[in-house]
Amino acid sequence: MTSVRDEILEVLNREKIGTMATVRNGKPYSRYMTFQHEDFVLYTVTSKHSEKVEELQQNPYTHILYGYENNGFGDAYVEIEGKVTAFEDESIKNKLAEIFSGIFTGSKDEMVTLKIEPIRMRLMNKKGEPPKELEFTAK
Repeated sequence: MTSVRDEILEVLNREKIGTMATVRNGKPYSRYMTFQHEDFVLYTVTSKHSEKVEELQQNPYTHILYGYENNGFGDAYVEIEGKVTAFEDESIKNKLAEIFSGIFTGSKDEMVTLKIEPIRMRLMNKKGEPPKELEFTAK
């Protein structure tokens, strides 16, 4: 029998795209993002001039839906609650610039890496089973 950690990692390894929500003026905004992960920490890139960077400076918390395959009822996906930090480590930025080169259209100087540290992940819709939750130490 696999653990909830293993099941969530399976979804994170299988998928790369999810929706990422932020808050502006008390209202939620979502957009599709491409992610990489290291264990349970997610990374993505965006322009330092994007609205989401401004939104995250005001409120660093995000909610991500990750992994739905569109095959109908029973598709497992992960809900992620996390805290976002801009991450300027050049070695990480360079590594991610390579990975996201076909997605990020601006110059590398305008790229900012977002690091999403999970607070809670929930494995959802696993063949009608109730959600399975994985909590992380708050940062």
